[in-house]
Parts: sequence; structure tokens; C-alpha cells
Amino acid sequence: MTRGSVFVYNASTILKVKKPGFKMNFKPLANRLFIEPVEENTVTKSGIVLPDTAEKEKPVKGKVIATGPGKLTEKGERLPMAVKVGDIVLFKKYGPDEIELDGKKYLVGDEEDILAILE
Repeated sequence: MTRGSVFVYNASTILKVKKPGFKMNFKPLANRLFIEPVEENTVTKSGIVLPDTAEKEKPVKGKVIATGPGKLTEKGERLPMAVKVGDIVLFKKYGPDEIELDGKKYLVGDEEDILAILE
């Protein structure tokens, strides 16, 4: 993809990528979800500013931008997702997989990778 794409998400949990002459939809399956990582502050508690070249920890906080319909049980029943689009969540550091779309990083993981919903 090239620059100029716009990411749109809606209540139907489809992540849409729009740009002139190109359109792509992403819809997580089962209990998967798309997370937009929230970058942590670049200033330490003591006031030291970390440069962009400093090695950074993997993010552990993010915003849910799309969710699947939920996990299917052996009886064929669908278990509803505990998280919803827009929730700010804490997740396992190495749980979700990283993907890059149009130069922006996103995470794709299971609902089990989520540790807590921040309120």
C-alpha cells in the first residue's frame, strides 16, 4: 500500500482501508481482535526525555479497533467477546502478532491475550 490510505472502523467490527482506487476490508474471525498500540511517554518519571533512537519496550497497552464475533463452543454456541471496539486494554507483551499496514503497526491477537480493560 502507498501513502494516502485512511483507516476507518465501525460498529460492525470491519476495519476498512480506503484510498483512491483501492479498498480493503479486515474482519477478525472467532475470538481474534485488532489492536492499535498506544505509544508510551518518551519522558521518564525523573524527567529524562528518551530520543526516538532509544530502544523501546514492546507496547502492552492499546485500543481495540475491531473484534471478531466470539469463540465457537463444541456445542456450536457463540461465546460473546468481553472486549468491545474502543476499549483501552492491557495485553501480554509477546501475545499478539504484529502487522504493518501503510507504515502503521497494528496487533492481531486472541481475546486470551488481553489481561485487563482500562477504565
